[in-house]
Amino acid sequence: MIAPDYGHAFTRWRDHAPAWPAYTQHAFVEGLRTGTLPRENFLHYLRQDYIFLIHFARAWALAAAKGATLTEIQAASGIVQALANVEMPLHVQICAGEGIDAATLEATEEAPANLAYTRYVLEAGYSGDFLDLMAALAPCVLGYGEIGARLQDSGGPYADWINTYAGEDYQSLCRDVGALIDNALLHRLGPDWTRLPRAQSLTDHFATATRLEVGFWQMGLDGP
Repeated sequence: MIAPDYGHAFTRWRDHAPAWPAYTQHAFVEGLRTGTLPRENFLHYLRQDYIFLIHFARAWALAAAKGATLTEIQAASGIVQALANVEMPLHVQICAGEGIDAATLEATEEAPANLAYTRYVLEAGYSGDFLDLMAALAPCVLGYGEIGARLQDSGGPYADWINTYAGEDYQSLCRDVGALIDNALLHRLGPDWTRLPRAQSLTDHFATATRLEVGFWQMGLDGP
């Protein structure tokens, strides 16, 4: 499929992330598409993803604190609100339908792959600036958008999950995040940012986070 248009930086970073196909076309993802992924594995993933999203929300809150403009602060805080009030409640709803209550979900022990990924993203924000954090956050936000777009209309038992990320609300979010990143790069580094040494460190953040996404899918595929 042709990659979705989520902006200039995304296209560049995606093309320089060797693990991108392994992430967006992982066997776990293909199991969602075909409906052959065992339900136990999906629920294991959802429980881990719930914990991941708590840290992900913290990372976006950190992005709001590091934002240089009101637009950046508003965008980052809006994503925190969406995570806390839309995406995480969806996890609670699905798990509740499978007999996993909210207390059990909250008590999920964090898997090593989850620890590695979330702490990497947070460390990128703590030790770096807004751009470092955006590069580390982008694979999750925009990768799920690409996966959702590719799996759209697959149907099957995971149609609700697929439609969440294929839907216009999420696709619009991806375009907004892509524009946020492009504008942040332009504001801080100028129109020729790709020629600067800084471009490589940002590309490296994106590529590393992509590899950690592959590990997260593998954790789900391996099961509890």
